[in-house]
Amino acid sequence: MSQSTSHRRKLNVLQKLPLLIWLVVVWGALWQDFSAGNLLFGALIALGVTHAFYLPPIELSGRFNVLRAVVFMLWFMKQVTVASFHVLHWSVVKGPRIRNAVIAVPLRSPSDLLMTAVGHVLSLIPGSLVVEVDRGSATLYVHAMNAPTPESVVQVREGIQDIEARLIKVMGSKAELAALKSEQVGSPMVTYAQTLHGRSGASYGTAEETNAGEDQ
Repeated sequence: MSQSTSHRRKLNVLQKLPLLIWLVVVWGALWQDFSAGNLLFGALIALGVTHAFYLPPIELSGRFNVLRAVVFMLWFMKQVTVASFHVLHWSVVKGPRIRNAVIAVPLRSPSDLLMTAVGHVLSLIPGSLVVEVDRGSATLYVHAMNAPTPESVVQVREGIQDIEARLIKVMGSKAELAALKSEQVGSPMVTYAQTLHGRSGASYGTAEETNAGEDQ
């Protein structure tokens, strides 16, 4: 075996390692069992899946802020708790009168890792669920509870973009972090879709256009 071939294989293993770890974590979460035996079995299945099916390697940013990650986890647990009470209140008090919406949410980054992370965080917070992902424009289509007005749609969209901003602080690239810092000093947020269209902006609909229209 030549040295270049050995180097390529080693690089391939390193590229697949984050995906393997993620698949093992998901396996444990699905079974709600993080014992050593179950995680080992999940690792064997993850190896089989990555060898049997083509999966693109996950590109890492090269940075991970542990302190920001701890802050994010505490914030996430607070959001889950608050959202749970909101959903309980809507179910008991409003019931069928709740008006839901499917909202297009453009993200800043085209990173598959960040889009996946934002989608999973949203799906774990009660009251929201990702129904479709447009990778080409880095746009999430999210089903949100209790969004009857244009103002509430904007509030939901900004809340999801705030989740992305928090994740960028944890593991975004240096360029993404610099763009985020420029927002904090007054520059407008630039989504990936706007970058593709020369920063001309894109229309993502009002509440009337995005509202699912059904009574739940």
